[in-house]
Amino acid sequence: MLDNSEIEQLSDQELVKLTLVDQGCFAYLIMRYRAKLLNYIRRITNVRDEEAEDILQEVFLKTYLNLNSFKPSLKFSSWIYAIAHNQVISNFRKIKARPEGSSVTIDEGLAETLAADLNLEKAIDQKLLAQKIDKALQALPAKYREILILKYLEEKNYQEMSDIIKKPMGTVASMLNKARSEFKKVILETKILRYDE
Repeated sequence: MLDNSEIEQLSDQELVKLTLVDQGCFAYLIMRYRAKLLNYIRRITNVRDEEAEDILQEVFLKTYLNLNSFKPSLKFSSWIYAIAHNQVISNFRKIKARPEGSSVTIDEGLAETLAADLNLEKAIDQKLLAQKIDKALQALPAKYREILILKYLEEKNYQEMSDIIKKPMGTVASMLNKARSEFKKVILETKILRYDE
């Protein structure tokens, strides 16, 4: 059994190799990705916490069952996020209709980063800014909301986003530009925030 300091030193690829030899090592990958993936699932869906946990369990099950097919040339994080992305789509298809009113949890630092990148006004009350950005994100179609979440909240680069949503990097760049444009349009139309040109 490895101790925490040894685990932290190992790359994802090394943990995958260890898991292929000793199934018990999969617990280390779960510990590393549980909170990140649960947040991602919550951010891109409108499901209750219990359903998000169920989706996450399916993600880990599918990850474990397909670990032999993982290609070391890919980033493990992109691979497991793609599994999560696909599981969310599968879950969506099962329920056929999404309830309204989900909330994306945006901390103050991320709100400030997103606001700065999109040239939004500086707000004194960062919590209010986070709430306003959340409201604007919820008004977007799911595909644009997800691409903005991947870029700004999950801090994924173009290659990682491409691997996750299974679209070419050029398409990802196009989707991101369109998502930014739609986000700005929502802000202007709803006057949720003031947009500084």
